[in-house]
Order: sequence, then structure tokens, then C-alpha cells
Amino acid sequence: MVSGEAPQTAGSVRVDVWIWSVRLTKTRAQAAAACRAGHVKVAGERAKPAQAVRVGDEVRLRHAGRDRVVVVSKIVKKRVGAPVAAECFVDNSPPPPPREAAIQVPVRDRGAGRPTKRDRREMDRLRGMGPGPAE
Repeated sequence: MVSGEAPQTAGSVRVDVWIWSVRLTKTRAQAAAACRAGHVKVAGERAKPAQAVRVGDEVRLRHAGRDRVVVVSKIVKKRVGAPVAAECFVDNSPPPPPREAAIQVPVRDRGAGRPTKRDRREMDRLRGMGPGPAE
């Protein structure tokens, strides 16, 4: 292994770099944007991108509609492979919601055109937005 890719066990590193290095976000720009937007917390406090993160810190990240709660176990300064990245933190995240919980959008036949007034009223009734049963 090249020394730059090896996990470091001492010191600190910027939180945006660490989040990107352990593959919690795809790009460093996404990690920095999440920090600026307030989606990253270190030890319960909002973190700016340049805030230092150390071993033992709890990092909370909201990314891609999912909350991640991780505890730093190793410091990495450069992006590493997935097996090495998994050793750099302890994941205490809640389980993701089941996919069935997502709202299903009704599908309309392709080429069916715009719904008629009767169709729109029926859709509104199904959504609970319109008046009672049709006459």
C-alpha cells in the first residue's frame, strides 16, 4: 500500500475530507455542500467543512434522504477502497425505511392523453381531495 492511502490512527482531518474518504458521499464537493447546508453534525454541533474530526467523534450526516450516524475509528486523509473504508468507522445508523413505504404514483397509459374531467374527479376522489361519490 502507498503510505498516502493507509489509514492514519492519530491526528485529525477536515470533516468534509473524511466523509468523502470513507465513501459516505460520492464527491468531496457533495461532502462540503452537506456541511454548508447544515446536514453534518460532529458531536451534536453543526459542522463547517473545515472542522477537524478526530477518533471517537460521532458524525451525523443526512445524505440522499437517509440519516447516517457513524463513530470515527480511524482517520483517513485520502479516499480508500470500500473494504478499508468500512474499518474507519462504526455505523450506528438507523435501518433504512422499507421500499414499500414509498408512495406509489398511479401510472397512466402512454399516449392516453390528458385525463377527462370525469377522470380528474375520480383521481381527486381517490386521493381524498374531492367531493364524495359521483352521481
